Amino acid sequence: MKRLSLKWPLIVISSALAFIIFVVPLYGASVYSFKGMGGKGHSWVNYQWLIHADGFYPSLFTSLKLAVLAGILNLLLMVPTMVYLNLKGQRFKPFVDFLCILPLIIPVVSLAIGAQVAMPEFLQNTEYELVFFFVIIALPYTYRALDTSLQTVALKTLVEASRSLGASWTRTIIRVIVPAIRSGITGALFLTFALSIGEYTITSLLHWETFPTWTVVAAQQNILGAIAISVFSFVGAIVLLTAIALFSKKRVQRVEVEA
Repeated sequence: MKRLSLKWPLIVISSALAFIIFVVPLYGASVYSFKGMGGKGHSWVNYQWLIHADGFYPSLFTSLKLAVLAGILNLLLMVPTMVYLNLKGQRFKPFVDFLCILPLIIPVVSLAIGAQVAMPEFLQNTEYELVFFFVIIALPYTYRALDTSLQTVALKTLVEASRSLGASWTRTIIRVIVPAIRSGITGALFLTFALSIGEYTITSLLHWETFPTWTVVAAQQNILGAIAISVFSFVGAIVLLTAIALFSKKRVQRVEVEA
């Protein structure tokens, strides 16, 4: 009872801090984003300017497309790798851990210019080269999310049971392991998607126009419109990530029913 009574002040203080840090600035930005011409009154004029601005839809579609591809590629690469490391490749984990930390150490300029030159020529001339960069910068976070999730389940028992029933490795990963580590996969997908759709430095260095680079240019034309862009980006990201979470949850439930 005493411990419970001590928790309530902490909960109240944490909620108050969260409200002050996140809700109040978002509310203030939202109010300013609805200011009318000359900062007078309230209207949708800034959002109308945003959706009718040149390059809004192409840049937004490009960022969404690249973020989705990066999320898929990251999971296809990291889920089997992490399963192997936790089952039979324990001796390789320190080496892989070191490799996944490198994107945090290597300067972005060196990563963008050096890695781009090392890519095949047919990728260097397309925007899809950004997908591989997004996967690289997300590695430190997706590695931890998947590794933590895998260590919370009886991975060896699940694999042995599935394999003893005649399931292939692919079927075991899709039908058994993926539902068991759904939280880790969802977290890895969230992180990759969020990092990809908000990445500015690499896309700017490689001279590709995505939503973040377009936002920087467009925001210089309209101050209140820039605030509208920020609010739209923040709310849009929350909606998209929530949609991904709901979709992944329904997908996993469907797989479990079919299994």
